[in-house]
Amino acid sequence: MNIVNILEEIEKVDGEIYERLNPRRAAMKSFFNMGKKISLAAMPLALGSMFQKAYGQTALPSGVVDVLNFALSLEYLEYHFYNHALLGTDVTFTYPTAAAKTAITTIRDHEKAHVDLLVGALGSSARAPIAYADTDFRAGGTFATVYNDYGTFLAVAQGFEDTGVRAYKGQAGNLLVSPGVLQTALQIHSVEARHASHIRQMRTANGSVVYKPWVSLGASGQANDSGVPQVDAVYAGEDLTVQANVNIANITGAPNAAAAKLAAVESFDEPLDRASVITIANLFLMPGKKLS
Repeated sequence: MNIVNILEEIEKVDGEIYERLNPRRAAMKSFFNMGKKISLAAMPLALGSMFQKAYGQTALPSGVVDVLNFALSLEYLEYHFYNHALLGTDVTFTYPTAAAKTAITTIRDHEKAHVDLLVGALGSSARAPIAYADTDFRAGGTFATVYNDYGTFLAVAQGFEDTGVRAYKGQAGNLLVSPGVLQTALQIHSVEARHASHIRQMRTANGSVVYKPWVSLGASGQANDSGVPQVDAVYAGEDLTVQANVNIANITGAPNAAAAKLAAVESFDEPLDRASVITIANLFLMPGKKLS
C-alpha cells in the first residue's frame, strides 16, 4: 500500500475527496513536493494533516475509515513479517552478509512508517493493532521453514513485494486526470518496484537459480516465476499478453513464439483487486484474525 493507493481507494467511497482537496491546491502541491524533501518518518504527520484539511473538523466518512483500515491491516502484516525476521528469538537462519540484513532492516522500517502514517491519519478510528501473535507466516505449515531457512524467507518476501507492486498497478490509470498525484504515484511506485527487484536479486545472490529483477514466466511458461507453486495466487494473470486489446506478443519481433510471449509478459504488471489481495493476506493470518 502507498499514499496513491489510499487516495484512489477513498475516491471509490467518497467521490468528492479530490474536490475536498482541490480548494487547497497550494497545500496539496506543497504536500506532493514534500515527498522529495522530508524523511519517511515525517510522513505520518504530513498525511494526517492532509486528511484534516480535506475533511475539516468532521469525522472521516465510514467508507474512508474502512479503506484506510484495510490498508493498515496489510501494513501491519508486512511489518511483522520483516520485523520478526530481524528480532524473533525463533529465527535460526543467518543473513549471509551485513548488506543483506541492512536491506531487510530498511524494508522493515518502511513498513513501520506506513503503519504509523495510517494510524496517524485514522486517529481514534484506527483498527485494533494486529500483533505478531495474530499472524502465521508459516501459513499453516506451507512455509514451515520461513524463519529457519533464509531461502524460504526470501521466497515469501518476494511474494509479498510482488503482490504490493501488482496491487498498486491497478490504480495508476485512474490518476491521469490529476497530474500532480500521478507524478507522485510514479515516484512512489518506482521505490516500491525497486524493493521487489532487490528481493529478487537477493534470491539470485543466495542460490544457483537466477531470478530476473522483474516478474517473468516460470521454467514451464507458467505465470509464477518464483519457483514456489504455493504462491500461484500472487502471480495469477501475469502470463497475459494482451494489452489495450492488442496481443503484443505478435509485435515484439522475437525469434519464436515462446520468446515473443516472454517479452510481452515481462513488459507489464497485471493488477490485483482487493478480493485477491485479501485471499493472499489471509494465508498469513491466524484463524479468527483473517480479513474479510
